[in-house]
Amino acid sequence: MRKLLGERWEKTNLLSEYGRQRLIGYAESFGAIAQSLYGGDKLTKNTDLPSRQSVYYRTCLENNRHLLADNLREMAGVMKQVAGEVFACRPFPVRRERRVVQMFKAEGITVRDLYYIEDREDKSRIGITMAAEKREGVSAEEAADMLSVLLNERLVPSINSPSVIDNCMRNFVFVEEAGFVVLTGAAKAVKENETRSGDNYAILESETGNVTMLLSDGMGSGEKACADSEEVLDLMERMIEAGYNPKSAAMLINTAFLTGEEAQNMSTLDICDLNLYNGVCEFTKIGAAASYLKRDYRVEKIEHNTLPLGTLKEPEQESIFRQLCDGDYIIMVSDGITDALEGDSMNNDLRTILGSLHQENPREMAEALLQIVLHKTGGHIRDDMTVLVFGIWENV
Repeated sequence: MRKLLGERWEKTNLLSEYGRQRLIGYAESFGAIAQSLYGGDKLTKNTDLPSRQSVYYRTCLENNRHLLADNLREMAGVMKQVAGEVFACRPFPVRRERRVVQMFKAEGITVRDLYYIEDREDKSRIGITMAAEKREGVSAEEAADMLSVLLNERLVPSINSPSVIDNCMRNFVFVEEAGFVVLTGAAKAVKENETRSGDNYAILESETGNVTMLLSDGMGSGEKACADSEEVLDLMERMIEAGYNPKSAAMLINTAFLTGEEAQNMSTLDICDLNLYNGVCEFTKIGAAASYLKRDYRVEKIEHNTLPLGTLKEPEQESIFRQLCDGDYIIMVSDGITDALEGDSMNNDLRTILGSLHQENPREMAEALLQIVLHKTGGHIRDDMTVLVFGIWENV
């Protein structure tokens, strides 16, 4: 796993060389197949089918071929990324290792392996293989607190580590605590005469320290719109967990929805991807309403006019980046909120309303905004309304 020479250490792959080469080989094969599919349109040019049917046949086949090619290309990229991941492992200094082992032993935890891990982003992590002597086990949070005190750095268990140290030897990874924390709040109102909202949202957290907020508005309202937006979020969650970045996942989902059928899914997708280590936030919008960045009384409108999913073969996915600061708020809304204020006076502009809000709790801010909008509409809910508020604070 590691090669040592005195105090020197070098990076080594956790995958065996044979396994790494096989993975790269598979990736290259997938990439080659994808390339051939992209260039295979000529296979459908010569056909004896009637003209109109021929055009429809070629279009459907081309769309399906490109969909498969996109998936294979993305899969190849993920496989190459995994095969190329290099981790540098180095041992703890002897005295420090002895102190950790003794401290954990006093708490009924047996440590077998203890080492530092560094990846290509040079983020230091600590790997420990350990088991608890107590039948009831010890929480990984407690172990992180003990390590933090002993090593004088703020550590937390990685989200993919087990939550409890039991009597089986398991690997745990402890990472530096992120520089920012996020609190979230939401408020929703269902369209009149409907039982279910066509708006749905999800909040995902990754081991890299990113929090991804997703908001999808299904076309129309009611059960069908709800099912459509739920499908979008379910696919996004599965693909992000599989290693796709949010933008690539959205592109593949868009391609999948290009069916040409009457019942096709044409939901919107609003993505807000926040790095909790550096506070950089990336906005990606596909047919979604504007978002807002609130900093004290100042409010910035963040928008990008695009069509919903399943409308264009390659929708515009221009990302908008913002550096967030302590005390900032991100407000994401569905078009039921923005449409409700259209045509009113400037006093009803969403930026003006948000600038006047003084709630610090994100949930209270979301509920306050929704109530203000409902008051402006006289209590009428002509479309599903959703408000998401994310507050970010320095982790002190």
